[in-house]
Amino acid sequence: MENKREKAVLAGLSADTMPENERSTETSMKELAALVETAGGEAVAYVLQNRQTPEARCFIGEGKVKEMKEIVDNYGCGFAVFDNELSPSQMRALSEELGVRVLDRSGLILDIFAQRAQTREGQLQVELAQYEYLLPRLTGMWQHLARQTASGGPSPIGTRGPGETQLETDRRHIKRKIQKLREELEEVRRVRGTQRRLREKNSMPVVALVGYTNAGKSTLMNTLTGAGIPANDRLFDTLDTTTRRIAVSETQEALLSDTVGFIRKLPHHLIEAFKATLEELAYADVLLHVIDISNSDWEEQAAIADGLINELGAANTPCIRVFNKCDKFAGELPHGENIVCVSAKTGEGIAELLSIISNILEKGKKRVELLLPYSDAGILELLHREGAVISSEYAEDGIRVSAVIRPELWGKVRAYTI
Repeated sequence: MENKREKAVLAGLSADTMPENERSTETSMKELAALVETAGGEAVAYVLQNRQTPEARCFIGEGKVKEMKEIVDNYGCGFAVFDNELSPSQMRALSEELGVRVLDRSGLILDIFAQRAQTREGQLQVELAQYEYLLPRLTGMWQHLARQTASGGPSPIGTRGPGETQLETDRRHIKRKIQKLREELEEVRRVRGTQRRLREKNSMPVVALVGYTNAGKSTLMNTLTGAGIPANDRLFDTLDTTTRRIAVSETQEALLSDTVGFIRKLPHHLIEAFKATLEELAYADVLLHVIDISNSDWEEQAAIADGLINELGAANTPCIRVFNKCDKFAGELPHGENIVCVSAKTGEGIAELLSIISNILEKGKKRVELLLPYSDAGILELLHREGAVISSEYAEDGIRVSAVIRPELWGKVRAYTI
């Protein structure tokens, strides 16, 4: 039997006093409806208000609150979601007025993350972000929760994660919990750092997939590596970083990492909490910025992703703009340096993409033919460790080696070139 989706009413405000990127638009409301669907709910209606400034008590005007209350009553909505960030007091006031749970965009995104995180690291990151988000919102926010979940049944949207019993404990306990989670994440980062240093030692370059949520990163990863990652048409489908080996060319292998998708109005503390996953970007040799060209808002989505790439310290990393879903696009396709148009679904453009990745990774490298005397056989081990050995043949006069090396190895092998 199919689970009945919980109904939601949505609301957004565009106030003159708000920064432009925080104002609600028809586009951001559509995205909010998609987020509700990803969380397992159904958006039945929305109200969008334009006014000079947000209303102090309920964020939106009194008339709009009444309109929302009518929608809640008529459709039997279980919760309301605001496209903007609400203060704890506004959340409480709205909950009292509407008689249902009230979430803002950040709370909804966190709820989705709580469902999606699979690995221990992802779960730690989600939990930390949730506690930091909930700490100022504790007072009175969860009173209705005890009433709603007392009779059992699945957790309503917006209540997954740490759980009401922990949230009702005192602030000191939650602060201690936050501190402990930070320490655990620090340990995760340390382990990842060790793994990264081993990769660097083994000269295995890293290629990271980045881009707006639902741009097709997981589908592209599957096409490039046969990784078999679930690729569904829903927001935030990938939350944990997945890394797979990829053959870029006959002589070059790399590690390809898929990352969590970016989204407009992503809460800042959520970026902070997810840096352990996204810090891969700062250490990647190449970024593949995947853009869904079939989406009419692709330019805005690409700009949001670019901003987050900069914020994460990867602005100077070589970046290929990969325009995906070009098979669904009827207009003139973009072109230029480090730009490629592909269809991750059909495989169109994949060979060209691999060629561009290879060119970037090969810059500064050179292919060498060497004859190593058996007395210096240790050089072969060095080449395996810090270069890419294409072939090695044991002959009477020594070991004949064909390899691709970085400039820093040239001085150590120059004497053996043939």
